Parts: sequence; C-alpha cells; structure tokens
Amino acid sequence: MLHYLYADELNTKPILKNAMFRDRAVQFSERLGWDVSVDVYGEERDEYDEMNPLYVIWELPDGRHGGSMRALPTTGPCMTNDHFKDITGGDISSPLIWESTRFCLSPNVDDQAGRVSAAVMLAGCEIGIKFGLKHAVGVFDARMVRIYRALGWSPDVLGSSGEGRSRVSVGLWEFSEDIRQTLCTKAGVAPDLSALWIDRAFGMPRPMAQKSMAG
Repeated sequence: MLHYLYADELNTKPILKNAMFRDRAVQFSERLGWDVSVDVYGEERDEYDEMNPLYVIWELPDGRHGGSMRALPTTGPCMTNDHFKDITGGDISSPLIWESTRFCLSPNVDDQAGRVSAAVMLAGCEIGIKFGLKHAVGVFDARMVRIYRALGWSPDVLGSSGEGRSRVSVGLWEFSEDIRQTLCTKAGVAPDLSALWIDRAFGMPRPMAQKSMAG
C-alpha cells in the first residue's frame, strides 16, 4: 500500500523509514556511484531531507519498503533550483509546481520493479491532483527515460546536460486524471483504493501545500 508521510511523521513508521534511507544508499551510492552522503547506519540523506518534505512510500505485503520518492514545493529551497540552473536557465518557482526527487526502488523488488515504479509515480500524481497542482518538476538521468516511457508518463524535457549514460535532464510532468488512471492500471491498484489511501493521509478539505515547508 501507499503511505504519505511528512518527514516529521516518519517515526510513526520506523521500519519503513530506516529501510527507505538504507535503500537510497544502496541505489544512489552503491549501484549508481553518485557522490551522496551515507551515514554510519548505512542510510543516505541530504539537506532537503531536513526541510520536512513529503514522502511517498510503497509498502510491500510483508511490511518492507518497496519504493519511495519525496516532494517539496518549488517556492522554497529545492534541488532543481539550487543545483541545476545550468540546465533550466533559471529558477522554476510556482505554488502549482512541486519538485519530486530521490525516486528509489528497493533491491528486493527486481521481479516487480515495473509495478512498484508505477505505484510510486501514482502517488506523485495523486499528490498533484489532491493539492490542486499543475506539474511536477524533477531531475532524472538517462536510465529513467525508458522507465517513464513504459509507465506512460514521460516528462516534457526542459533541458539536458551530458551524453550517454551520464546525461542528466530536467523535466515537467503534467498531472491529469487520465494519467492517474493509466498509472493505477500499471500498478495494479484500483483507482478507488488509491484515492482511499491519500484521503486517509490528508482527509478533506485538501491540505495546505505549504505544510512541507514547516520546521
């Protein structure tokens, strides 16, 4: 199932919390060789994890972390604006655009990576629709192009840098009900169930988007 948790709520799911940060270390440091910070507990974090972002976490049937992603408003500090202006040509800042980063799959889901990827992307789409957003912005590497295409939700590329496997791009994903339905099918999640999960997390009316900028 999908969980929607701000950073200050992660301790309510300690097993998922710790596994998410450990799996991030495995993916970004060990497998991809990125220059990221891994602590003595084998967990990967950066400065944006200190800004109370919103996390989406796919929990496997046995309770383990399957995949995750985090979201921050572009009206505050975010990775795209702080580190990738050479690609975008300037800040992308709007209350209707949130940044999605640290898309991570657990090494335990190789046999169902497509379904889990779809579930994590579905959560991102649910956030956009729930919060009344227009787009998500994100930085992605070359390996993700095939994944987005297979999921049926490829971004509009704003710019790229590098070549081959080292190519890094910034893209915009538009939120829509059609995309939500497509991702539900790819994830094997009934639309009503997906709606129930996010409604349980936030209830009605829609939450204030700025909560994720709180201490």
